Amino acid sequence: MAKKRKKGEKKSGKKELHTVPVKKKLKIDPGHAAKVLDSKLVYDGKLFRVLAEDIQEPNGKKVFREVVRHGGSAVILAIDKRKNKKDPLVLIERQFRHAAQQYLYEVPAGKMEPNEDHLEGAKRELREETGYTAKKWTRLVKYFASPGFLGEWMQVYVAEELTAGETQPDEDEFLELQFVPLSELLRLIDAGKVRDGKTLISAMYYARKTGLGRK
Repeated sequence: MAKKRKKGEKKSGKKELHTVPVKKKLKIDPGHAAKVLDSKLVYDGKLFRVLAEDIQEPNGKKVFREVVRHGGSAVILAIDKRKNKKDPLVLIERQFRHAAQQYLYEVPAGKMEPNEDHLEGAKRELREETGYTAKKWTRLVKYFASPGFLGEWMQVYVAEELTAGETQPDEDEFLELQFVPLSELLRLIDAGKVRDGKTLISAMYYARKTGLGRK
């Protein structure tokens, strides 16, 4: 007499790997914003605000959330192809980050001024932090840095055809600048040496999209 199979098992007796539906093509549906039932300002600082909110999510559930509201940031992947078009140089900053308690290697980036266009903000940040300007600007990717509690979203631009100039850093910014071949940056990423999220996303997305930097 054949043994009756348990639910979730194949004829071989092995359990199926997936217990939720597998969709070969994912249709992106961002839905709509939650209904805010109550909102209290917990902190109002120079860079961001912290709100404590009771909300009703689109699925109808009522929950409590603490949210950091930030005006958004622009990220710049500054590329120099003059010496090597297949393995261009990438402009990198070395900067001490107190929250991370270490120096991080990052691509240039900065917060938007009130009502500032992201592209104009990107141009301003590149000029102020590095002294460089660029003739060619291309949108690369937009992403949320940590959407569990942080409302900030970041727009990455590729800046090309660079021209050097004088830096104008903020008073609290102390940056070391260097150009690194894209292949070397990718090697350091693969080795786990680069830990800044915007740099990981920018360099890896650019390399995948263009096919550059991989030997």
